[in-house]
Amino acid sequence: MPARTLPRSPATGPAHTPGAFVGAIVHAYAQRGLAPDGALAKAQIRPYELADPQHRVTAQQFERLCAAAMQELDDEAPGWFSRRLPWGSYGMLARASTGAPTLGVALRRWCRHHGLLTDDVKLSLRVAGAQARIEIAEHRAVPELREFALLSLLRNLHGLACWWIDAPIALHGVQFPFDAPPHADVHARLFASPVRFGAPQAALHFDASVLNLPLRRDAAALDQMLRRALPILVWPYRREASLARRVRQLLQKPQAAHTAQTLAAQLALSPRTLHRQLRSEGTTLQALKDEVRRAQAADLLLRTRQPLARVARAVGFQNDKSFIRAFRHWTGRTPEQFRAPSGKAARPHAADAAPPAIPHSSDPAGKR
Repeated sequence: MPARTLPRSPATGPAHTPGAFVGAIVHAYAQRGLAPDGALAKAQIRPYELADPQHRVTAQQFERLCAAAMQELDDEAPGWFSRRLPWGSYGMLARASTGAPTLGVALRRWCRHHGLLTDDVKLSLRVAGAQARIEIAEHRAVPELREFALLSLLRNLHGLACWWIDAPIALHGVQFPFDAPPHADVHARLFASPVRFGAPQAALHFDASVLNLPLRRDAAALDQMLRRALPILVWPYRREASLARRVRQLLQKPQAAHTAQTLAAQLALSPRTLHRQLRSEGTTLQALKDEVRRAQAADLLLRTRQPLARVARAVGFQNDKSFIRAFRHWTGRTPEQFRAPSGKAARPHAADAAPPAIPHSSDPAGKR
């Protein structure tokens, strides 16, 4: 495609992702006898750039390339394994582990369930004293894709683990079973950790104490994340940079009305920028409002015996009918079913007063 037909690249920031990773995606297409032209165009990567071993692309370009390839090839591990992992496979693994009580249990489940998708590799969580590691045993490898596959598996699992506990997990080291590539600096940048090449197998090393931390993300948060999961896998996790987290904190505070305008003003942003940045993190303002309301409603239903009308008002609904409808949409159950699933009423709590209410937003649809 001639360069003049391409629109200006939407990517911002420096180009760090090496052309070798782009080449791995192109090789996955070649394995299937397909042309990568459409995916390259979506990422605004020009075919002639692939011939330059020094060429690099931005994280956003590579995110778009991966997303297009995974969907077009219907393979979330594009070309890595002897069988495809259809679109949604890794989301299924995350769903199967999200209800775990601790990070350690979630990681063990994820590694075990990954073996149900393919036996070309085996992921394991090992603990020795104060140290923990996730390691990959290889039973089959595609030489052209080996580096990208191993790096991606470790980076993806590290990103998911950080997201689960909503905090960055410092790594003591990362190791790979191949010689240092010309772009070795990328490995250190992605993991923010010392990297060892020529090791017996690929592995992450970290403090075992984090395995006891509880998961801070529920199924609803996972649904939001999976709508645009690649950013937490392509970019290192930075909790302090999360606008969604700051918005959640503001939504939990009492205020006459939580609108895009009032929230944006407190964050020194315009409402338009607020909406755009939340979308870039894979969520929306309305989704965050629902998340906070759902959590507060669940707490009141289980902790107190307040009537539904009072619970509805406490979490920002004008009447109990709209609250019941919303709660059923959130959880698949009515408030009564959620409160007493076995037919028993919740025990009274000494502090039966409602927390400060979050008034129902009057923003029109799509502007919340």
